[in-house]
Amino acid sequence: MAVLTRWVRKASVVSIFLLVFSLIALAQKGDTGQLKTKVNPGRTGVFVDGKYLGPAANFRSARTYSLPAGEHELLLTEPRYKDFTTKITIQAGKTAVLERRMEPLPVPKPPFGRLRVVQSSSGKFGAVYLNGKYMGHIDEFSNFAQGLLINPGEYQLKIAVVGGGQDHEENITIKENQTTTVTAGTK
Repeated sequence: MAVLTRWVRKASVVSIFLLVFSLIALAQKGDTGQLKTKVNPGRTGVFVDGKYLGPAANFRSARTYSLPAGEHELLLTEPRYKDFTTKITIQAGKTAVLERRMEPLPVPKPPFGRLRVVQSSSGKFGAVYLNGKYMGHIDEFSNFAQGLLINPGEYQLKIAVVGGGQDHEENITIKENQTTTVTAGTK
């Protein structure tokens, strides 16, 4: 009988815990909604209220971001396309879908150097900035066959970690027909 009594008490504690956890989850869901981004090109950076969320797509699949309910300022930016800014309204418990084809800019003229960014603690979607301009995310520039082609010169590089953490900043020099490799998370 004592074993049964202890089991009932433990079951009651677990039930109460699950009930409280469920109520918290429901309360939080009431304050947030989703933004689904169907943007071409998918590597376009998504910024909401000035905060980088990540790329618009991953392997050509639209990404969905959880946002607080209400009106937000949205910026889509990609270095080869014109920036797009708009207001979006997120409703609690609903998904807002943003579809956009970005408008291309004129093609840059050579000469070029290549920037490679290797991730360490920054994650593959860390935002890469040159002289304050978003250029893409780490995973676009991270292997031997990838890299950002840019004109030679001096640049201020910043890598912002998605979801918080220590950003990486340094001055770099890009030389014509050479690859400059930076490991994010080190100085």
